[in-house]
Amino acid sequence: MTIWITVLLLGIIEGFTEFLPISSTGHLILAECWLKLPSKEFSDLFNIIVQLGAILAVVMYFYRRLAPWAAPTPEARREVWQLWLKVIVGVLPAIGIGLLLGDMIEEHLMHPGVVASALIIGGILLILIERRQHTIRFERVADLTYRFVLAIGFVQCLAMLPGTSRSAATILGALMLGASRKAAAEYSFFLAIVTMGAASAYALLKAAPHFSSIEWGPLAVGFAMSFLVAYASIAFLMHYIQRHDFKFFGYYRIVLGIFVLTALWMHWIHA
Repeated sequence: MTIWITVLLLGIIEGFTEFLPISSTGHLILAECWLKLPSKEFSDLFNIIVQLGAILAVVMYFYRRLAPWAAPTPEARREVWQLWLKVIVGVLPAIGIGLLLGDMIEEHLMHPGVVASALIIGGILLILIERRQHTIRFERVADLTYRFVLAIGFVQCLAMLPGTSRSAATILGALMLGASRKAAAEYSFFLAIVTMGAASAYALLKAAPHFSSIEWGPLAVGFAMSFLVAYASIAFLMHYIQRHDFKFFGYYRIVLGIFVLTALWMHWIHA
């Protein structure tokens, strides 16, 4: 399989899974067991670049909601600035904890077994939480309080464990704290812009020494596919949650996790 097909498929996987509560990092770790990239340095940079494609998709999809200059009235502009402030407050815990634990997690926990276990546990929690009756206190993102978004910021840190899913952690946390599904999903998307942007910037700085030896053509293909598929994935999820809950994603996570653990067990037996 050529590198062009590999980056095309990995870009599709990243774009499709990044904003669904099924863990894009987990899927990429599993996919890269079969879809091999030329080197670890290229793989690390590729994962950053495709994340940037997904971030751009969020910005483009919600552009009118996120750009103060696009707001029609002064009141609407104030609401947009308040939204950005709430996003910044929500990302502070991830920045602090990520700086403390990020390298340790990357070194010791990026393993298919960890991913599979997190997929199963997260899937069970997703189903259990959706079966509860929720009292909705926040219908819109604009209604969220600063205490609320700070709490979601700490919940988001659970997603540093590969296979957990950043969107699953933030959406489930928001649902449990009283947000509507629409408000939970939208805040998860908005939070992703700053969280993933900061993580990508930090990772780019670490990868900088290897830039001169990188083939940029395959990276551009992965970026483009991630952007296009992520945009479609966001549109799908926003339409989906108007009529459905998140239990389907919980069942998917459990099935995938069991499949991966079974495959690892079979490989261990025959090793």
